[in-house]
Amino acid sequence: MSDSSKDLANHTTTGSGAPAQSDRNTLSVGPDGPLLLHDVHFLEQMAHFNREKVPERQPHAKGAGAFGEFETTEDMSAYTKAALFQKGCKTEMLARFSTVAGEAGSPDTWRDVRGFSLKFYTTEGNYDLVGNNTPIFFLRDPMKFPHFIRSQKRLPDSGLRDNHMQWDFWSNNPESAHQVTYVMGQRGLPRTWRNMNGYGSHTYMWINAKGEKFWVKYHFHTQQGMEFFSNEEAAAMAGEDADFHRRDLFDAIARKEFPKWVLSVQVMPYADAKTYRFNPFDLTKTWSHKDYPLIRVGTMTLNRNPENFFAQIEQAAFSPGNTVPGIGLSPDKMLLGRAFAYADAQRNRIGANFHQLPVNQPKVPVNTYMFDGQMAYHHSGSAPVYATNSGGRAWADNTGPMPDSWESDGEMVRAAYTLHAEDDDFGQPGTLVREVFNDEQRSLLVDQVAGSLLGGVRSPVLERALEYWKSIDADVGKRIEEQVFAGRGDDPAAGMGDA
Repeated sequence: MSDSSKDLANHTTTGSGAPAQSDRNTLSVGPDGPLLLHDVHFLEQMAHFNREKVPERQPHAKGAGAFGEFETTEDMSAYTKAALFQKGCKTEMLARFSTVAGEAGSPDTWRDVRGFSLKFYTTEGNYDLVGNNTPIFFLRDPMKFPHFIRSQKRLPDSGLRDNHMQWDFWSNNPESAHQVTYVMGQRGLPRTWRNMNGYGSHTYMWINAKGEKFWVKYHFHTQQGMEFFSNEEAAAMAGEDADFHRRDLFDAIARKEFPKWVLSVQVMPYADAKTYRFNPFDLTKTWSHKDYPLIRVGTMTLNRNPENFFAQIEQAAFSPGNTVPGIGLSPDKMLLGRAFAYADAQRNRIGANFHQLPVNQPKVPVNTYMFDGQMAYHHSGSAPVYATNSGGRAWADNTGPMPDSWESDGEMVRAAYTLHAEDDDFGQPGTLVREVFNDEQRSLLVDQVAGSLLGGVRSPVLERALEYWKSIDADVGKRIEEQVFAGRGDDPAAGMGDA
């Protein structure tokens, strides 16, 4: 074996066998700049990840949804020129709710994050808002996303879900602490989809008619009230009706009990992002409502069930890259990675022309230079298939600064975000535990985490997970540790030994 071969035995490689540059950070222009298309390793990892399972979605496989309407009730013109967010505008829409880690046949009531994906059929094209029932996520760099999802799935040998594998990933990646605290708390078990909030989670850009830019976060607050299952109720329902959430939504709409959510946004002036105490583009962080209060926008109402689940829900395709004039992306690395990955997942799952399926078609005419491929239905006749052309077919030709752009400067690096004044991984989850949860919710959190750690988590992951929780909150961490020791029958003074 050559020296280079020995090196590769202890190093990850690309699919072509060359040493991989990084499995931790994507390539960006400076620590806070945009990702770069020639980061071949990231694109290869993400493109292959999107093709691991056929044909169900890789994450968010189990879900359902309904159609409805969004009505803008407030004047948002100071912040965005997007047609759907102008006062009085009513926009047809589709919502899909889901679990993240479970397969298509898994129970709805497993403890998990819930997907909250929305497609607005606007007069300016489709706008997709892909979020969850929590305002944050486990990661801030998309390079880690395939690894995270695999850690929540199944072991390669037994094919079983595994607490040890989950906690190994979480405790090795402390930026997960905020979202893990949400999932291990009450919000990990919503009673129904109708009784949970939804969030855009990412930071987006809004642009008004004057060209002024703002950073925004979306909050959809349920008007049915927040309600949750206990562990016992969720486990019982998983056995009694694995499709409980799907059935509940469908039956409620059939009874004409149309669920509603009020959309509010937090709006940050464009310049504030540079100096805000938390990195406003870090998906593991929230913005303080004291700093940026909620501004009401309008109401989402789901009032029409699908006529065919496969055609209208299973084939529904969402991507945060689908924006409209007045709405843009941000330097959020997870958002930028997803803008590619979500659409690419659908190209693999339902074909290159997934956008031509009725549920995904916009309500406005399409004039695109994407042609043919498998299952092409729409076509442009004999019009030129290239731009520029002399055949009278239009093409886009905007140059110069883009209205939804931001500035960036720096050399190409693989690095974490530049830390802002109060950025750390454990501060916000600690605040959540101490200032948002009440005593009962803290006790339930302790029971849930301790039970999870007792479910097969071994050394050295167990010790690392206990330190993880002590870093979130010393008292809660101590209570979890004591409960774990009691459940194992260990003497705390003697140390853990070999788990």
